[in-house]
Amino acid sequence: MAIPTKGKVIVMSTNAVSIESAPANAVQTLGDRIELELLVSGLGQFLDAHDAERAPLLFSDDVVVTTLGGTAEGRDAVVAQALRNHQVPTQHLIANVVSEIDGDDARMTANLLVVFADGPPARVGPQQVELPTAALTLGERYRFEARRGDGGWRLTRIAIDPVWAAGARLG
Repeated sequence: MAIPTKGKVIVMSTNAVSIESAPANAVQTLGDRIELELLVSGLGQFLDAHDAERAPLLFSDDVVVTTLGGTAEGRDAVVAQALRNHQVPTQHLIANVVSEIDGDDARMTANLLVVFADGPPARVGPQQVELPTAALTLGERYRFEARRGDGGWRLTRIAIDPVWAAGARLG
């Protein structure tokens, strides 16, 4: 792992830490990686909040999404599919984002745990707050493609590979 600091890069591995001259594009590459991770995090927030207004900041006009909920092409269709498939409370936990950047194009992978909380309510804590329980939890692997344009990075493709499922809402 490389971390830039004032013209130098700290190179970290499991065996050693050394300081080397920074490649000219190291800061840009790290900035791109941070922006791409924020883009992926924004997807989870968009899905959990059902926030259609955030879509232009996340998706290109020609985005294609393939999930267990179907395939959608174009931003409006993707938003409609997301809203249709996330009508219950959800929590998307996206981690281990790995990015490969090639100029203005990027590919990322990430792990996803998503909980659909539409089970019978439970009372929690001293105040007995009523919360829905998890009816379905999915473990999936995301595959993303993104393109940098005038407005920054936008997702152009999203696909999932299901890994496991748990819960009463299977089938």
